[in-house]
Amino acid sequence: MVEGLDPARAVADLRALRELTGDERGAQRVAWTGTWALGRAWLRERLAELPVEVDTDEAGNVWARLPGASERTVVLGSHLDSVPDGGWLDGALGVLGGLAVLRALAAAGEPPVSVALVDWADEEGARFGRSLLGSSLATGALDPEAVAGDIDRDGVTLADALSEHGVDLGRAPAARGRLDHAAAYLELHIEQGPVLERRGEAVAVVTGTAGVERHRVRLTGQAVQGGAFPMDARHDALVAAARLVLEVRAAASDERSRATVGDVRVQPGIPTAVPGACELVVDQRHPDAEVVAGMLRAVREAGDRIAAEEGVAIEWERTWRIAPVQFDATLLDLAEAAARAETGAAPRLFSGALHDAAAVANAGVPAVMLFVQSRGGISHHRDEDTRPEHLEAAVRTLHRLTAAVIERVAGGGP
Repeated sequence: MVEGLDPARAVADLRALRELTGDERGAQRVAWTGTWALGRAWLRERLAELPVEVDTDEAGNVWARLPGASERTVVLGSHLDSVPDGGWLDGALGVLGGLAVLRALAAAGEPPVSVALVDWADEEGARFGRSLLGSSLATGALDPEAVAGDIDRDGVTLADALSEHGVDLGRAPAARGRLDHAAAYLELHIEQGPVLERRGEAVAVVTGTAGVERHRVRLTGQAVQGGAFPMDARHDALVAAARLVLEVRAAASDERSRATVGDVRVQPGIPTAVPGACELVVDQRHPDAEVVAGMLRAVREAGDRIAAEEGVAIEWERTWRIAPVQFDATLLDLAEAAARAETGAAPRLFSGALHDAAAVANAGVPAVMLFVQSRGGISHHRDEDTRPEHLEAAVRTLHRLTAAVIERVAGGGP
């Protein structure tokens, strides 16, 4: 089953990538930057050792295809890009664990079906706030014209940033053809939470991903001199924003709810001026679509009330939305069998975090994910870590799952 597989090499690859693209603050592979491009070039060097066809699609995603006896394709994937000061495993594990599986399959000769490895571009959305950018463009879930004018903190448009890396945003939908023969999509990722560690288990099967509502909220008050203006006459946009943040937290009222405000910008942003404007990003998640809608409704009602009480204007702009996704039932069973055979356990978890698998599943491709334990549940931080033996077990589980899916697809199964 595991002949030719070298999980330890996958861990060594992850460490080498960390050394190449990280610093004392963590991983610096933010998409559409030079460090991210350096990491991708490093990946291509490793792919060049294999009998695979490597290229970049119209949406900026890197593909490596191992041709098989059939055009039907089992796709493995994740992403190399990181958040600023991010962790060494988030995303990269899925790509380099997939690379280890691809190496083993290539060494065994021509597979009965084709196998592809994809490094999706800009899964994190760290620079422009558009999560799952590459996979959403490639699956047709995102209109290029709707996002071309998005700007980063330096005023660079998304279209210009992609152009600097050889991607014509207007042609991105043509990447959809890469999934025409996809029979299944498999993704390995760190849990990014503490559940597996608390249970003393290494690997889990992911049942699906939460629905997400993400909005940019602009509060506009009055910027005045802080030392001279009376407290009872102020229209402080930041005070209104602070109150709204507490309402965002309060609306996440059950154990499966997630709500975050991780981006706040204040103007004029000087110590002696009352903030006249404040912009924040509200991210709300739940595996039940009705609950997500209720969370959003509660926060919007609270926002209107707070704005009236503080004498400020409030505007909402949706920047991202995705419905809850349930992964393929057959693949879930195969993943459970693989995890149980490798580790003796196969708990099922839902993912509150977004992953490219959700975009692929929404495009009609059967998909499933595996999680591996995260130490302390920490992610998006330089302290992100997983025990080497757990990483290796996860890669072996991915290999087992891939072999089982290849067998099923080769036999004509979905």
